[in-house]
This record gives sequence, structure tokens and C-alpha cells, in this order.
Amino acid sequence: MRIDRRNDLNIRMLEVFGAAMRYLTTVAAAEELGISQPAVSNAIKGLEKKLGFTLFDRTSQGLVPTEEARLVYDECKPIFTMMRDLESQIQAVRSTRKGRLSIAATPPLSQSVIPLALKSFLKERKDVRVKYDVRGIGAVLQSIENGTADIGLVLGVDSHPGCEIIPLFEDAMDCVMLPDHPLVARKYVTPDDIVNHDYVGIGLDHESRLGNLVQAAFLRCGVPLETNIRVRNCHTACVLTSAGLGMSIVDPFTSRFMKSDDLVCKPFRPEITVSAVAVVRDSKPMSRVANAFIKELKSILRGDF
Repeated sequence: MRIDRRNDLNIRMLEVFGAAMRYLTTVAAAEELGISQPAVSNAIKGLEKKLGFTLFDRTSQGLVPTEEARLVYDECKPIFTMMRDLESQIQAVRSTRKGRLSIAATPPLSQSVIPLALKSFLKERKDVRVKYDVRGIGAVLQSIENGTADIGLVLGVDSHPGCEIIPLFEDAMDCVMLPDHPLVARKYVTPDDIVNHDYVGIGLDHESRLGNLVQAAFLRCGVPLETNIRVRNCHTACVLTSAGLGMSIVDPFTSRFMKSDDLVCKPFRPEITVSAVAVVRDSKPMSRVANAFIKELKSILRGDF
């Protein structure tokens, strides 16, 4: 059976009617709704035509609601409340105060800058729900490929099939050591400085991206890279350095986060530049919340976190 919708009411008409009932003048109703006074008058006339009865008596003082108008207004109050709530929710989505965000990150960023960015980002966003996962770089990239994460945050990725790479920040790796270390007075630390010391210290796993970069820097200088302890990530290296097990070369994000009275950071030469990037699917538009978080992360990275 075909339904005749020629006489269906629409939300805009009811919205105009509600404003007219509250202000009892077409001028005031128009000001609240941001439309012209004739548009209000025409909407009321159109609604009266659809309903089949008069809603207002027009006087020089304004609009006088009929009894029928009062009855209709009482029935419409739940709709007006629902519309106000919907408008509030839409505004929250527009201003990124409401939404969902799934982040996958590798340890260097997840254990340094991301917690600070999340704290700042969520301070005024109590209705944003975040899923946060820390994984290896391969798993992070896979989560972007299969759509289980909105943003992947990694170091040293220039490109990846089906993904867009968004540069966040770039800096050079540091050498971290205890304050009483003999090399602490140096302006910067080189491979020769390290191997000529009594002990070599803590190194990154050669199978990791950062470990490969450090190893390549030593090879360019013609210096063999040998370490007492090998670890998978830079945060672990800093923890062991702080415990007095030797110096280590780590990414700049970890070194800046771990910098304290317990550890001293010195630039490593030759310079090893490391880029922090966000990885997103190029076939999936980023949400407003995701864009806002990346903006917040860039701001934190530009500052002295």
C-alpha cells in the first residue's frame, strides 16, 4: 500500500512553531532561528494549512496562540527536547568533544610522548572513548591495513602500501648515561668515545629499525659495535642505564621523556635522524577526533615534553 505523505509534518516547521510559541512574535522567533521574519510567517501558514486549523491570532502586539496551538505545543515538547539534545550531541561531535579513537603505537612513542598528548587531549573531551594498543611496528601497520586502528604511531616509516604517512616530528638520537659517567662532560658522543671506554654498555637489538640505524652509524665510522646487553626497545635501555649498567643510544623521544637527575642526554655523532609519523589508511577519511589528536600530538612534540 502506498502511503500518501503530502500532508506529513517536517521538523523545520515544528521548530518554527516552537519558537513562535516561546516568543509570541515572528520577529523574535526569526532572530532565534537565524532566518527572516517572512520565512517564519510562511512556515506558520504552511503548518496551519497542513494541520487544517489556525494556530495563532495575529494582532498588532504579536501572536496569540489558539487553544489548538497550546495542545499541539504540549504534544511537541518531547520533540523539542529531543531536538535540543540532538543539537547538543552534534555540536559535541563537531567540536571533537565526542567520538571514538583507536590508536596503535610502537614502544618509543607509547612510552614517551603519547601519554602526555592523551592527557592534554582528553582533558576537555570526557566523551571521547579511546582504544590504545602498544605493539611492534609490523602489528601496528597491520592494524591500519585491516582497519582495526584509526591511527598508527611509529618511528622511521617513509611509506607503506595503502597508507598515508603524516610527518609529526624529526630529531636525532641521543646517548644517555649517568651523571657521574666519564663522558658526561663531552659536547657530543661518538662511536670512538664509546668503544674506547672501559665498557660498551647497552645496545638495541640489531633486528629492530633503530638498532639497524645505530649499527650502520658505527660501521660508517669503522668502529665495531659490541654491547654487554641487547634490548628490544629504548625505554628498557634507559631503565638499565639508570640502574648503572652502562650507557645507551636511544631515540630522541625516549631520551627527552626519560631525562631527569638520574640520566644525562648527549647528542650522538654521526647524527642519526629519526622521524615520528602517523600512519592512516589512505582509503578511509580521518575522523574529526583523529585529526584533532594528531594536531595535539604535533603540538606536544614541538614543545619541551
